[in-house]
This record gives sequence, structure tokens and C-alpha cells, in this order.
Amino acid sequence: MHFPAHEEMPETNRHLELRTALYLILKREFATRATIGSEQFVYYDPTTAKKKLAPDAFIKLGEPHATFRVWKTWQRGAPDVAVEVVSDSDVADEAWDQKLERYRAAGIGEVVRFDPDDAEQPLRAWDHIDGDLVERSRPDDGVFECVGLGLFWVVVPHPSFGQMLRLSRDREGSDLLPTPEEAEARARKEAERAQKEAERSRDQLAAEVAELRRMLGERAKSPKAARKRKQER
Repeated sequence: MHFPAHEEMPETNRHLELRTALYLILKREFATRATIGSEQFVYYDPTTAKKKLAPDAFIKLGEPHATFRVWKTWQRGAPDVAVEVVSDSDVADEAWDQKLERYRAAGIGEVVRFDPDDAEQPLRAWDHIDGDLVERSRPDDGVFECVGLGLFWVVVPHPSFGQMLRLSRDREGSDLLPTPEEAEARARKEAERAQKEAERSRDQLAAEVAELRRMLGERAKSPKAARKRKQER
């Protein structure tokens, strides 16, 4: 049976940017111990190619990341975590309920829905429990734990997108998993700091050597040193 790898699906630039950013964050952090996907089809019934879904980002822990064409749950297991960034096609409750049913049938462990246009409740989360997807109660601070990854889902402001979904090591969102650009900037800043520290150490060592030479020179010129040299001769 043929399981297609793609089909034409319109996508806004913002949706593309948001899901790509999340995919790259996940890949940078987990590539050595998980497989990460974005918009690839996840098939969950070996008897038909019609039963599929395409999460905006998903992750399966266990194996190092490698490229793949499609994901078949009967071969590789269901993803541990999947994220849907709300688009124009699934804003309606009915459309989302249908999509959520596919996630339930696929056995996804944790499903997160992010709506960048919802200022009051941009984030919702479901857990796969006893064959069903059970929605979590919204925490007072609006921050959901990412149980599958041991992290926290946080929504942060973004100058272009309004809101952006990120993962953080702490609930307050002060220790975000960096984007590749942020990681590169941090590495560059750290390299500059290390270079300045090395230059300071070098200058300090040069100053200490110069001071030692000066002291030795003065000592060699002292009358006591001169008398000692005369006696030795």
C-alpha cells in the first residue's frame, strides 16, 4: 500500500515561521536522543493511507534523529509529544474536534494546541490516558508542563508574530531552550568573553614578568650586590 509523503496544503508565512522555530529548537536540544518531525505525515493504520495527521512539530524519544519520509506508528511507535499551531483551517471547534480524534486514534502521548491569536488562552494540552485524550485543567499562570520532555511550555511575546510558543527548563520561562540563532549569539558572546579574559591574563602575565625583570635589574645595580660580585672575583 502506498503512503504519500505530502499533499498540497496552504500555509501562512507566520504559521511556517512558528512551527519551523519550534522544530529547530527541539532538534537542537534532542537530536542525539530523539527523532523530530514537522509537517510529515504520521500514519496510524496499516490498512489505509487515509488515516493520518501532520503535526506542526512532534518528537519521539529513544533513537538519535535521522531523516525520514513518513512516520508509521505500527513500525516506530506513536510520537511522545505533538504540537499543533492553530491555522485558518482548524480555528472552528468542529475542525479541531476532528483533528483531536485523529490524535487520539494515533496514540500520541501528549498533544499541545497553540493559538497565537488567542490572548486569553493561547495554550491547551491533552494527555493520552487509557486510550483517550484528556484535556488538562488550565494552570493559574497558564504554563503547562511538558510531561514527555520534562520541560515547560511557555508563551512569550514576539515582535513579528505577537506570541510564540517556547520550551523552558523552568516554569517562569527564564531558562528557555534557545533557537539556533540565540545559541549562536550566546556562543559568539562566550567566545568574545573568553578571548577578552585570555587577553587580560596575557597582559597581566606580561606586566608581572616586566616587574620581575625591573626588580632583578635594580637588585643587580645595588651597592650590596656590587660588593658581593667584587668579593667573588
